[in-house]
Amino acid sequence: MVGFAAALLSGRVSLLPPTHTPEVVRRLAAFAPDVFCLSDAAGGDIDLPQLRYPQCAGDAPALWPVPRIECERTVAFVFTSGSSGVPVPHRKTWGRLVQCIRAGAVRLGLEGRPHALLATVPPQHMYGFESSVLLPMLSGGALCAERPFYPADICAQLASLPAPRALLCTPIHLRVLLESQADLPRSDLLLSATAPLAQALALEAERRFHGPLMEIYGSTETGQLAIRRTARESAWRLWPAVELSRAGGRTWARGGHLEQPTPLGDELEILADGRFHLHGRLADQVNIAGKRSSLAYLTQQLTGIEGVLDGAFFFPGPARADELGVTRVAAAAVAPSLDAAHILKALRERIDPVFLPRPLLLIERLPRNSTGKLPAQALRALLADPLRRPA
Repeated sequence: MVGFAAALLSGRVSLLPPTHTPEVVRRLAAFAPDVFCLSDAAGGDIDLPQLRYPQCAGDAPALWPVPRIECERTVAFVFTSGSSGVPVPHRKTWGRLVQCIRAGAVRLGLEGRPHALLATVPPQHMYGFESSVLLPMLSGGALCAERPFYPADICAQLASLPAPRALLCTPIHLRVLLESQADLPRSDLLLSATAPLAQALALEAERRFHGPLMEIYGSTETGQLAIRRTARESAWRLWPAVELSRAGGRTWARGGHLEQPTPLGDELEILADGRFHLHGRLADQVNIAGKRSSLAYLTQQLTGIEGVLDGAFFFPGPARADELGVTRVAAAAVAPSLDAAHILKALRERIDPVFLPRPLLLIERLPRNSTGKLPAQALRALLADPLRRPA
């Protein structure tokens, strides 16, 4: 937040890449030749000019006037990996970000009731940037600078915050917290995003944390768009002034904080009252022998099997479709107490046999990134792992 504010005041643009791998850093330098790295770390292996923080002397003024930033000014580029793995920049202007976050604060009930916010997600991710940096900055909330990783540390940090307090996390973080033996403190608000959240998990989270859980829908391209209380409703409510429409076989979002009509990467069912149901990613749609499903639904059935701690369905290669559609799907499961035969038997009771995974991999852990997502390339790499246990 300090670095972003400094960039705002000095007229610079913040670049928020998904990772700091050498290849991504090289592409950042090609995108913005004058880029430098602002860091408070003692060392670092990022191959960019470095500016260490702090490198200034003197006392800060007791009072600092709130600056006025031009609405149309570009203040950040948030990068997604894209389908090819090459970082794709998405430009963000200050006025549109402010409009989005203020609309979200109203939907979350934070307007006039600021919370202390603890996040388990990285701030350079769009959800983390909006919810853990911009939301407290623009709603009067308090930002907790720590980003704890282990369940006991998350709970201890959350318990230390004054009320009202909120926990910003992902479905995988929530699941780990609920499965841990940690003493879960009361939270006045839970926020989840980055992946679909099962209703059973939402119900359990609300019961254990004694507070409402709100799930956010959005993307890097659009920012936050909609919200729902997953434990009580299946339909999503849009941000004020945002509208959905269908054109060219896609769902488009327009209005509100969006600069222009933007196609969405999900299959949505628009309801008469303006709300919508989410049916999964367009890229996740599975069509085998004329039968349709989605990777998200199949994964939900896999992780619903007792003894499966984590799991995912995925395409073993680029989705190949002919007149029959995609030829096969694979799956990976973390289930130390089960064998593949038991899992496949349970799946046969839950899904059509044409969607049974070929192969089913039993592994120690899934290759999730810092936001809990599973990159397709990392999942496919499991197929070449000699230590895996295939069905």
